[in-house]
Amino acid sequence: MSKYLITGGAGFIGSNLSRSLLNKGHKVIVIDDLSTGFLENIKDFEADKNFKFYLDSVMNFEILDKIIPQIDAIFHLAAAVGVEYVINNPLKSIEINVKGTENVLQLANKYKKKVLITSTSEIYGKNEKDSLSEEDDRVLGTTTINRWSYSNTKALDEFLGLAYFNVKKLPLVIVRLFNTTGPGQVGDYGMVVPRFIKQALLNKTITVYGDGKQTRCFTHIDDVIIALIEVMGNKKCEGQIFNIGNPQEVSINDLAKKIIKITNSSSKIINIPYENVMGQNFEDMKRRVPNIEKINSFIGWSPKFDLKKIIDDILIYLKNGE
Repeated sequence: MSKYLITGGAGFIGSNLSRSLLNKGHKVIVIDDLSTGFLENIKDFEADKNFKFYLDSVMNFEILDKIIPQIDAIFHLAAAVGVEYVINNPLKSIEINVKGTENVLQLANKYKKKVLITSTSEIYGKNEKDSLSEEDDRVLGTTTINRWSYSNTKALDEFLGLAYFNVKKLPLVIVRLFNTTGPGQVGDYGMVVPRFIKQALLNKTITVYGDGKQTRCFTHIDDVIIALIEVMGNKKCEGQIFNIGNPQEVSINDLAKKIIKITNSSSKIINIPYENVMGQNFEDMKRRVPNIEKINSFIGWSPKFDLKKIIDDILIYLKNGE
C-alpha cells in the first residue's frame, strides 16, 4: 500500500485517478481549490478512511509543506484546464501552472518524493505533422495570443521537472495528455465531447467552432488512468516524457455527426467563427495526432477504447443520472 498526493484531485482526471488508487487499496490525499474541480466528483469516496481532502491550492506552499512529508509520491494534475478557461483567465492560468508546479517540485525534492507531472498536447502548438512524437519541435504563435501562454507554461513545467531530475536526481516522469474525455466530464471549459452530447440529447443546435475541418484525437479516461498509474510505478520511466493519447483521428464536424447518429438526435450543426466565441485573439491548429510508440515500448500501453465507446459510456452515465 502506498500513499499518494493528487493535486487537482477533484477534477475530472484527478477524481477518476483517486477512485482507481483507492480501489487498489492505496491511501489518497487530494488538494484542490475547486476552480475547475467539483466536490461532486469526490463524493463517492470522501468518507473513505483512506481518503483525505484539502480545500486549498498548490499556490499555498505551507499546506504543501505539511502534506508532502506524509506521502510516498505525487500525481501533479493541478493546472488551468480547457482552452476557454485559459483564454478567460490568462493571469491565473500562468500563475497556477508555473508557481504551483515550482512549489510542488521544490517540496518533492526536499522530501525526495517521486512526482508525475501531467503536461499537455498543447506543448506541440501548431505542429500538424501526421504523428507527433515526444522529440518533435514545438511550433507556436505570437505572445499576443493568450492560447500559446498555456503551451509555454506547461513547457516550463517540463523544463523545470527535467532540471530537478537531472540536477537534483528527483525521481520524476512527465506525461502529455491528448484530449482526455469520458463519463463525468463537463463541457464548461471548452471540452467538446460532453458539450456536443449535451446539445444532441436536448435536440439543440450543435455549435462547431471554426469550419469544423480541424481534427482531434480523444482518449477514454479509463485508458488514461491505467497509463498514469503504470508509468508512475515503473522505475525505468523516470526522467522520460510520454504521450498518452488515442491516435484515432476525427474531424470536429464528423464528431458532431457521429454523436447525432448515436443519440438519434434531431440536432442540426452550425459553424460559428472562432472570434464569436474566443474573441479576436485566438488561433487554432488543424490537427493533433499522438505517436504512442514510446509509451508502448516502455510499459506496453495502448488505448483499448475507441470514440464510440467513449460516447456510449458517457450516454450510459447520463442515463443513470450520475
